[in-house]
Amino acid sequence: MDEQAFAQADVAWLHLQGQAREWLAGPLGQLLLADQQRLLEAELARFFGGYLVHYGPEIATLPNAPQIQRRVRLGAPFAGIDVACEEHAWPLSEHAADVVVLQHGLDFSLSAHALLREAARSVRPGGHIVIVGINPWSSWGLRRLVARDGLRQARCIAPARVTDWLRLLGFALEKRRFGCYRPPLCAASWQTRLAALERFSGSGQLPVGGFYVLVARKLVVGLRPLRQPQRAAMGKLLPMPVAKVSRRDAEP
Repeated sequence: MDEQAFAQADVAWLHLQGQAREWLAGPLGQLLLADQQRLLEAELARFFGGYLVHYGPEIATLPNAPQIQRRVRLGAPFAGIDVACEEHAWPLSEHAADVVVLQHGLDFSLSAHALLREAARSVRPGGHIVIVGINPWSSWGLRRLVARDGLRQARCIAPARVTDWLRLLGFALEKRRFGCYRPPLCAASWQTRLAALERFSGSGQLPVGGFYVLVARKLVVGLRPLRQPQRAAMGKLLPMPVAKVSRRDAEP
């Protein structure tokens, strides 16, 4: 699939997706994706259902979800995408997916609000949304400020802010984890030396990892009781006078 098959797409959005894919295919992007793969598969192993929808610019292998029947990948018209669509117009019916994974989708988007609304609409009540993003309060987020590659285009939205958006869309946060505590250094020798930092991360709880994973569940909408139709006003009942009967009159 190429850009010619999706000629009506936003040119700026296509360019952004291309830059993101190019950066994620590089050594730093692959380091980040490798750590995410392990964490995502651990989280997705507990979900079940018919459909998992994945959206994101990365070209890595989709995370395994053994208890979900089908995995569908949405995104820009590049290789590996099952259904090409723009970020604000998913060709899915409401409540179509059991799980939606946004892997760096919010980081590389023109309108993060529109993308998140579209993803939230596609999740069934009781289903889950999993969001992976670059942590702005990490060495990776700081590198974005001086980068000259595709990372510079990342929005790096804070996890607390994304959590607030999810709450407004009717989701309850179940889990927040962080990963990749090594700094973004391209040299493999330095990455090997700094690999020990992952052991002191507190099982992904320290909020300084290079990326974060948010897992939220869509709340089931309760039934609204039907309002009883108003009755027409009726006149008041007035007591009727009753004739008094004396005992003398009642005796034969």
